[in-house]
Amino acid sequence: WAYEFQSGNLYYNITSDSTVEVTNQKEWPSSNYSGLTTATIPETVTYNGTTYSVTGIGDYAFYGCLSLTSITIPNSVTSIGGSAFYGCSSLTSIVIPHSVTSIGWGAFFNCSSLSTITIPESVTSIGDRAFYGCSSLTSVTIPYNGVPNSVSIGESAFSYCTSLTSITIPNS
Repeated sequence: WAYEFQSGNLYYNITSDSTVEVTNQKEWPSSNYSGLTTATIPETVTYNGTTYSVTGIGDYAFYGCLSLTSITIPNSVTSIGGSAFYGCSSLTSIVIPHSVTSIGWGAFFNCSSLSTITIPESVTSIGDRAFYGCSSLTSVTIPYNGVPNSVSIGESAFSYCTSLTSITIPNS
């Protein structure tokens, strides 16, 4: 529940000598990034003279960020952690870049205003309850990446998506 440094309006944890992930600001979700309405995650950040590549959105990073309506994710990000956007009820759409390979458990849990989501061919894992309770989500397409059986979809990934009228899953 702690961050190692701040750059701009986002907080980061160092994950290796050259990489960082966006993390949560405060221990209590109700005050996490309080008032943040939009966010742009940079590809790199510099801290103490070292430039790091931003490769992940960590577990609980934007948990309970009720005012967040949009976020821009760079092509350097490869994973979206568990509960990363849990309860971001004002988030209306998100474009996941082609660099992302995994979407963690509950990543978009109860994002009740999320109406569109683009899942790229690069995603090989969609965690349990990833989009659970996204009651405004109307359609989902999981594209075929050319490799049979290469995408796993977790338990209850789209449960309680009460507006979902179309889902396209590859034959593989």
